[in-house]
Order: sequence, then structure tokens, then C-alpha cells
Amino acid sequence: MPRSKSLAEQSRILGERLKAIPEAVVRDVQPALIKGAEEVAATMRALVPVDEGDLKSSITVTAPGQTTPAYAEGGGKRTAGSNQALVTAGNEKVRHGHLQEFGTVKQEAQPFMRPGARLAMPKAKRRISRAIGQAIKKAAEGDA
Repeated sequence: MPRSKSLAEQSRILGERLKAIPEAVVRDVQPALIKGAEEVAATMRALVPVDEGDLKSSITVTAPGQTTPAYAEGGGKRTAGSNQALVTAGNEKVRHGHLQEFGTVKQEAQPFMRPGARLAMPKAKRRISRAIGQAIKKAAEGDA
């Protein structure tokens, strides 16, 4: 900040920039969240056992602020927060993802969600961390 501004003016400007950081970070990080979730979903689709393909096609990404398909999240719907991207399996017609993932007394488990997340999450987390750093730097410089 230039020295020609008073300390009070500099403090006011700094306060405005600090208030803008969370909003700008959330806005600027959302593309990285969605891309990371898409990569997790793609890995899950590659691992899911396919009989008719209905479970594979039901794996979806819900972007920040949107609502998951019915029955995809614990038997109901869930709205993603502003800093979340959700990956779900299932919809109103496909409700057996948990049976594939965990198995039943008659069917052995064929996990695809947890292994898919475990494989894809490190890359997604690195992308999100980079996006957060860039967004904070951008907001701190006043470019937000």
C-alpha cells in the first residue's frame, strides 16, 4: 500500500481485502472442486461392476449449490454447500450401489466407491490446494 494513505485508510483497505478473501476463494476454487469430483467419479465408473450399466450411469457429480439425485444420499436428497462437490451413486431407479459396495449375505462385496475415491482423491486435493493458494493470492493482491 502506498505510504501517502493514512494508517486508517490503509487499515480500511486491508479490512476490505480480508473480507473479500473467503468469498473470492470459494468462487475461484469451485472449478477445481468440480474437476476433482469429476475425476473421482470417472475412477469410480472405471471400477464399478457392470451388468446392465445402470449403476455406472448413475454415478454423478453434484456441483456446489446443487442438489443430489433422489435416493443418492442416504435415501434422500442433499444440497452441496458452496465449498463442496458431491459424488454419488444411485438415483430414483438405481438404488443398489450400497449393496455392490458392501455386499450382502448372498453376494460378495464389489467395492468401487471407496477405492475410486482413495485412488483419485490425492490428485483432486492437490488441485484444490493449488486453487486455494492462487485464489488467496489473487484476493490479497486486490484482483478478486
